Amino acid sequence: MDLDNIYSELILEHSKHSEHKRELEHWDYRERGHNPSCGDEIFLEVKLNENIIEAAGFTGSGCAISQASASMMIDLVLGKSVEAAMEDVELFLAMIKKEVTLEDDLEKLGDAMVLKNISN
Repeated sequence: MDLDNIYSELILEHSKHSEHKRELEHWDYRERGHNPSCGDEIFLEVKLNENIIEAAGFTGSGCAISQASASMMIDLVLGKSVEAAMEDVELFLAMIKKEVTLEDDLEKLGDAMVLKNISN
C-alpha cells in the first residue's frame, strides 16, 4: 500500500468514524469555525479540568478533510494544557499555510501531519 492510500484511509476513517464527532453534555468553551468559500461549518466544544483539556467534541458539516481535521486536532490536544494545545494549533495552522515544512518540526502533530500533503 502506498503512502497516498494510507493518507486517504486515515482521512476517511477520521471523517466517518470519529469518536469525537459528538456534542459534549457539559462544556466550558464553544467555538464556531466556518469556511464561507465552501460552506464547511464546525462547532468545537471543550471541557477543562482546571487548565487541562479533559474532553472535546465537534459537530457540524463539511468535506471529509474538514471533518478529519477536527477529529485529528482533538486527538492532538486532549490531555494537554490550554497553552500547549494552542501551540499545537498554531503549528497546525502554519503547516496548512505552508509556513512550516520541516518534518522534524511537524512530527509532533502526529496523524494531523498527513494533511500537509493536501492543503493548498
